[in-house]
Amino acid sequence: MQITDKGTAGELVGEGLRIGIVRARFNDSITSKIAEACLSELERLDVEPGDVRQVAVPGALEVAIALEALAESDDYDALIAIGCVIRGETYHFELVANESGAGVTRVALDHQLPIANAILTVENEAQAWARAEEKGRDAARVAVEMANLLEELS
Repeated sequence: MQITDKGTAGELVGEGLRIGIVRARFNDSITSKIAEACLSELERLDVEPGDVRQVAVPGALEVAIALEALAESDDYDALIAIGCVIRGETYHFELVANESGAGVTRVALDHQLPIANAILTVENEAQAWARAEEKGRDAARVAVEMANLLEELS
């Protein structure tokens, strides 16, 4: 079997897509910045604001359960996970970083639904601020591209 890159693969066509966003409130100012950049990029890609649903959860570990609920609804073409985990002095950073990522991946695979993972895992707040805006834009582009690709593949 030969794999080709034709059709909508790699295209960013947001028109008509329904997108769900789950944002962790922990490190709120940073996750709000990620979400703001994400929403701006979705709009630039012609995703209608009325076709985007945003929900907030306490922290990165709670993101997956909200993603699961959105995925179960079958109302979305793609989802976006937004959070920020900053390393501290304990093992808790590794736990949250690893488990939140695993949860996002599990929901995506279980539902065959694209989920753009914009949960930052950084050493310090300065790194988070340096990456927040670009991470939000990237998440929007990934969600739209993967929704387009899965539509093509189905």
